[in-house]
Amino acid sequence: MAVRQKPIEEQVVVITGASSGIGLATAHQFAERGARGLVLVARNEEALSKIADELSHGRTRAVAVAADVSKREDLERVARMAIDTFGGFDTWVNDAAVALYGNLNEIPMEDQRQLFDVNYWGVVNGSMIAADHMRRRGGTIINVGSVLSERAMILQTQYSASKHAVKAFTDGLRMELENQAAPVAITLIKPSSIDTPYVEHARNYLDHNNAVPPPSYDPHLVGKAIMFAAEHQRREITVGFGGWVIGAMGKVAPRLMDKAMEWTGYGSQTTDQPERSGMRDNLYQAREDGDMYSSLPGEPRKTSLLLEAQLHPFVTAAVLAGVAAGIAALFIPSMGSGQRRPQVKRPTPRYQPTMRRTGNGHDKRTLGPGHMSQRGPYEGRPQPRH
Repeated sequence: MAVRQKPIEEQVVVITGASSGIGLATAHQFAERGARGLVLVARNEEALSKIADELSHGRTRAVAVAADVSKREDLERVARMAIDTFGGFDTWVNDAAVALYGNLNEIPMEDQRQLFDVNYWGVVNGSMIAADHMRRRGGTIINVGSVLSERAMILQTQYSASKHAVKAFTDGLRMELENQAAPVAITLIKPSSIDTPYVEHARNYLDHNNAVPPPSYDPHLVGKAIMFAAEHQRREITVGFGGWVIGAMGKVAPRLMDKAMEWTGYGSQTTDQPERSGMRDNLYQAREDGDMYSSLPGEPRKTSLLLEAQLHPFVTAAVLAGVAAGIAALFIPSMGSGQRRPQVKRPTPRYQPTMRRTGNGHDKRTLGPGHMSQRGPYEGRPQPRH
């Protein structure tokens, strides 16, 4: 059965992790496009309610549902709310996640399990509930993974492992639904370093505050990729060339990337800049929310050519073909350049410097004085001079 995806203006969208960062930016973008309904999910009920009120305008109605994605019964309640309020949902975005920074031997095992409960089992719970609902009506499941699905980051080992697991689960779910002819699209979004409160929300076992490794990108770029996937079937979308390079180099030269991360991993992920203490450590319970960006200095990148290339592959191919043709015209000789040019026979000059014309009116030329004749016997007698 063919995948069925509605225009965003006709969709009801469920977004987990909607109280800050990527989830909040995505919710705003769906509202700006005029989505019919938004079901916003997070643990911070107070912040979530304010966001829902703000986004309920025009043709969009937003409702807030306080829930912990690590608990399946909470997400079943989210699905019932969407069905009772809007009659169902068309896109389910699994964005909620938590983070840990530190060396493996310094992080308690219960913290590592909690991270997996949220980052992995939260995605599994949401995806399975969404798939059951969409088997009949169609729709899209969008899982927010990471470029760390392809390459582990030092000092974020547990987070990297959870995103590897999310990628594997997403690929397996896609194959199963396709094999069952379910009309459901499955997309994995892989953001690079995004400037969000992620670093401030993390539980930190390092001796400095956390930082976003450069280059960092705007969370609205991830929201743009999510909205595109809600209308267009895509397997994966990577946001940010910087993160893509890390994954690619990890495959081509893994030992070199190991060393590079060992040398730069601590410095690129820590800072002396003060951060909002009210946001710190939401591993087990909600903390301060409501902001898309971190409080760190610097402006994130607002554009990503890699993202545009993935969203518009045919246009990108045409542009690259045009550029290649232009380069070829400049640097590659024309096909005829290797052929020998035809020689043009120059006319013999009427007067030559070593010859002179006789004064007898005849056209025959004679060599100048002092020249020894080399005529053969067949040429006859020389012309008499007057």
